[in-house]
Amino acid sequence: MRLFETDIAGIWVAESNLHSDHRGSFHRLFCADQEQQVVGARGIVQINYSLTNSVGAIRGLHYQKPPMAEMKIVRCLRGRVFDVAVDLRKNSSTFLKWTAVELTPANCRSFIIPEGCAHGFQVLEENSELLYLHTAFYSPADEGAVRFDDPRMAIAWPLPPTELSAHDSKHPLLDANFKGLNL
Repeated sequence: MRLFETDIAGIWVAESNLHSDHRGSFHRLFCADQEQQVVGARGIVQINYSLTNSVGAIRGLHYQKPPMAEMKIVRCLRGRVFDVAVDLRKNSSTFLKWTAVELTPANCRSFIIPEGCAHGFQVLEENSELLYLHTAFYSPADEGAVRFDDPRMAIAWPLPPTELSAHDSKHPLLDANFKGLNL
């Protein structure tokens, strides 16, 4: 595994080696030993899966507030997605900045998103499947979200949005008084 820090401190891309032969292929999805410099002592407590059918569909932008803030490690199992993380950490030098990575099975990348960052993605290929590893249990009372088209973040989605869930379409714009998450 190789680790690449993005332009936002604490947000990483992990890339694993693909081994292929006549039978097919193999690659490691996660290795606590090799990703320890990023994951630290956190443990994976929950693994989630999503399937999104329509090209252009957006899921997110989601996060959990302290005390249930979580690190997410996201991997694409099928299809292709534009995966986005937004820095919501109070006093961060990159507050409200975003970074993105394209995830596909072929590029063997994972997106590692720390506590205090919102996560969302846009589907670039139909029937895209994602696997998420979480360091905290989902807590509805601690769920937070911001709208995908919030002008304070100005995310440059690669395609016009085609679908949002009823839940995601109701996320608020960030209030001008939002100063970030205290972690």
